[in-house]
Amino acid sequence: MADELVSGLLKDVDVRVVLALTSELSRQARATHKSESASAALLAQGLTAAALLAALQKGETRINLQLECDGPLRGFFVDADTSGLLRGYTKNPHVTHVGAEGEYRWRPVFGNKGYISVLRDIGEGEYYRSSVELERFDFEQDLERYFTISDQVATQLKLEQVAKVKDGTTEPLGVVAGIILQPLPNGDREAFQTLGRQLKENLHGVLQAHAAEGGAAVLKALLPGRNDFEVMSRYPLRFSCTCSRDRVKNALLAMGKEELTDLLEKDGKAEVTCQFCTTQYVIPGDEIRAMLEAAMK
Repeated sequence: MADELVSGLLKDVDVRVVLALTSELSRQARATHKSESASAALLAQGLTAAALLAALQKGETRINLQLECDGPLRGFFVDADTSGLLRGYTKNPHVTHVGAEGEYRWRPVFGNKGYISVLRDIGEGEYYRSSVELERFDFEQDLERYFTISDQVATQLKLEQVAKVKDGTTEPLGVVAGIILQPLPNGDREAFQTLGRQLKENLHGVLQAHAAEGGAAVLKALLPGRNDFEVMSRYPLRFSCTCSRDRVKNALLAMGKEELTDLLEKDGKAEVTCQFCTTQYVIPGDEIRAMLEAAMK
């Protein structure tokens, strides 16, 4: 099953439906950051949500989705663009404990205070940021509140993780997916509410049965008997990073001559680790001196 996003419109009721399958990239993110169970599960939720948010944007753009909290997780940061590129990290990858199933399951992870923030790149160097405080201390439910409070758009959201057992070993991130529904301005609100409830109730079982067949098969099973669903876009999703040696060097130059000179005197080189992909870059002193000389010309 390849990770992908499928976005479309139920034309008879003017309701937009977006599905993201993110199993492989969620497992790759877990491996990259050596994340324990709770941290891995929350990062998977964040990456899935970011894919859905990016699909709602117009044109080629990026979104940053951030969660901050005073619990042991401390938060996560994920980044997505409209081409399907995703990356992210948790501030503490070593969290394992969650509460019992139910209303306060994620409270031990999030703590007592926090917020969700979304930064949108709207082009031409302009950005729009909005946020909501954590109220239910459940990422899915609080992100759904975000749309209502910050975007003032009726939204129904479901993030799902289905464990798989293979050779006697349980894989918690066997199937990872998310779905979001939003009515268009003239959309049928009653149909939107009914469909949202149905999709939330049925997503887990449908993923168990059809996830291996891809996004289109999942949506077909979630919307039985409906012939009005038109696919508007479909593209692969992947966990990858845009960092590079040149970007690291540009970031070092942005520190300024004084700080770079001080770095050379103390360490003789620069060592930088990308938070998103954990790639380590070492820029030797001779290269930094050459950068400084070139910048001064």
